[in-house]
Amino acid sequence: MTNASGSIFDKAYDPVHQAIVTFGGVVVFILISKLLDILGLLNVPERFPWMTAAAFILLFSIFNSVLSLASKDIMKYWGRSIYCFLGLAASSGLVAYLSSSIPIGEAGSYRWIYIVLTIGYLVFLSIVAFIKQIVEFAQKEEWNHPRIRRKNKK
Repeated sequence: MTNASGSIFDKAYDPVHQAIVTFGGVVVFILISKLLDILGLLNVPERFPWMTAAAFILLFSIFNSVLSLASKDIMKYWGRSIYCFLGLAASSGLVAYLSSSIPIGEAGSYRWIYIVLTIGYLVFLSIVAFIKQIVEFAQKEEWNHPRIRRKNKK
């Protein structure tokens, strides 16, 4: 699956790097929101850190699933991806808790959002892996033209 266009989708980026960049985004957005709230420029809801964490987890799950198409060894990529997802969800949740002082159980529906994102991530990975398997099979398969059957005219 190589392409001369130089697209980011042509290279399988390490899930660890993806998770670190995503976690950095969570921290930056939460810090900027806190700064805007302290300066009085913007009224930021107290559950905003949980929303930020959930949004970045969704971004990670989508991009990680799509970028897995370019991986050579899908099972190795899957293992690293799932561990990175769990680490990202835990660390983002910890940062959201520390910055909002609200546990996930008291943050409204964010506990269910985390559960849905986790299940959705596993579904995304499964769909992409299945599609990749089908494409690889189709590329390896020798296709024979269907034989034209003649009706016997008697």
